[in-house]
Amino acid sequence: MKKIIKTALLSIALIIVAVVLGNAYKYKYKQQEKIYVTGLGQEDFTSDLIVWQATFSKRGSDLKSISNQLSEDRIKIKKYLQSKGIGDNDIVFTSVNISKEYSNSYDSNGNFLYSVFSGYLLTQNLRIESKDVDKIEKISREVTELINQNIELTSFDPEYYYTKLDELKLRMIENATKDAKDRAEIIAKNGGSKLGDLKNASMGVIQITAKNSSEDYSWGGSFNTSSKLKTASITIRLEYSLK
Repeated sequence: MKKIIKTALLSIALIIVAVVLGNAYKYKYKQQEKIYVTGLGQEDFTSDLIVWQATFSKRGSDLKSISNQLSEDRIKIKKYLQSKGIGDNDIVFTSVNISKEYSNSYDSNGNFLYSVFSGYLLTQNLRIESKDVDKIEKISREVTELINQNIELTSFDPEYYYTKLDELKLRMIENATKDAKDRAEIIAKNGGSKLGDLKNASMGVIQITAKNSSEDYSWGGSFNTSSKLKTASITIRLEYSLK
């Protein structure tokens, strides 16, 4: 009788183990019935907003005198820009920055001795923001013409932006999602399966680089402002079940 009971218990135990292992295998198999794909959305575009900045200054020991000179230069610069077709609303002058300058004296060993006040430096910045990208770009290159009026204007490289970026992002997300789904369907078909439900989706950061450039992508997303012609890209990662 004891042998029969022991044999029965052993059989029951083997059945339980088989059921547990079978369910574990089925669960593991189901867990593996997934596919992960990454899609790319990419689009070239041309900037529709330009920001150009420049600076000009005057030096001298008489503050009132150089302040008047700076004011005269500002008037000449504004007239020059207006003659090029730039509207008053697009021309913005910042407040004047005033700083004192000193000349230092040193001994024969290069040790500092004392400073003597040498005069004032007055600086003012110019900023132009416009949707007429080509016109402002051209003016920024020709502004050295002001030298003929004894105005030393330091021009900075223009910055280029895009005012329809939100619309662009939506199009790229749509394209990236379609690209990922197309890849998933091809992989599933080649593996003898069919694509099931979408289980999860995640989106990468937008990368905006100069068109046809070798700029590196940034972990937090890159945003090129130095090029008028740009390329925007984004990735979408999808998880599908298989059936």
